[in-house]
Amino acid sequence: SRTNVQGPRIVLTIARNLIVAITLAGLVPAVSLADDKVPSGNRNAEQPAIPGASVRRTKAGKTSFDLKYEKVRDLLKTDSKLVGKLKKTAAAYGIAPIHMVGAIVGEHTYNVDAYDSLQSYYVKAASYAGNSFRFGYKDESIADFVGRPEFAECNGYSDSYRLWTCREDVWQDRFRGKSVGGKSYPNNRFSAVFFQPFYAGQTFGLGQINPLTALMLSDLVHQKSGYARLDENDAAGVYKAIMDPDISLAFMAAVIRKSIDDYRQIADVDISGNPGVTATLFNIGGSQQRARALAAKRASGAANWPEENYYGWLINDRLDELESLL
Repeated sequence: SRTNVQGPRIVLTIARNLIVAITLAGLVPAVSLADDKVPSGNRNAEQPAIPGASVRRTKAGKTSFDLKYEKVRDLLKTDSKLVGKLKKTAAAYGIAPIHMVGAIVGEHTYNVDAYDSLQSYYVKAASYAGNSFRFGYKDESIADFVGRPEFAECNGYSDSYRLWTCREDVWQDRFRGKSVGGKSYPNNRFSAVFFQPFYAGQTFGLGQINPLTALMLSDLVHQKSGYARLDENDAAGVYKAIMDPDISLAFMAAVIRKSIDDYRQIADVDISGNPGVTATLFNIGGSQQRARALAAKRASGAANWPEENYYGWLINDRLDELESLL
């Protein structure tokens, strides 16, 4: 897959360089090789299937997706302080605020219930303060685990995103579902095994960010928002960051910014005008891998656009209403 993607990108880079050279020589007018812009709206006429886990969770709460959607919509409609923070954060990361609205609405419609006010998120964050816990699996801390020789190839990376992406890849290739050195590891995601000390699948706060995602984007958030870099050995500090509404919004914006950049740089596709696509990627993650897969399809001659899932479909379907909240 990686080989398939790199070939077309090398050709495209050569083509761009040739066009620049010819243009500078005055032989032809300037030519634009801008990224292809994803059309607005949904690619699917009907909403894709909602996962059973989300359906069961909603039924267990004796509510419905419509009621949950209305609750988070009303929170955004009535809490001008939250909307103001959202707009300010979006501007710092160079994204339209509707992308953040989409992520918040999607999370609180399909995954968790919204609180009644922004202040409630601050109260919830405060309830975690002072708790003592660590990241690890059984008796092995995350520091000991990534200190294993299998992770040596990652040590050359200085930025948090490449470092933790490399470590996640090593987990996937060499540890997931395997026995290493007499110790068996679960067949589950790196984030679920080492970074969720309370229960698997857990995300937190207004932005519903998981700890591994926060560690990956720590440098970007430090650069754009000035918040302290996170340390995997300080689990309480990581939880404080993703529970605090202000910091959580910064990580949410960073996730969206990274997805947009990945699709532009890897697949030469601009998703910044389609909040349903960015909401989908916020929900499912893996923007680099998904951008590579899209690039391979497009290189083969298929004029493919990224498609929204059930979560992103809702955002595009209700886009006029959601934009009115801003």
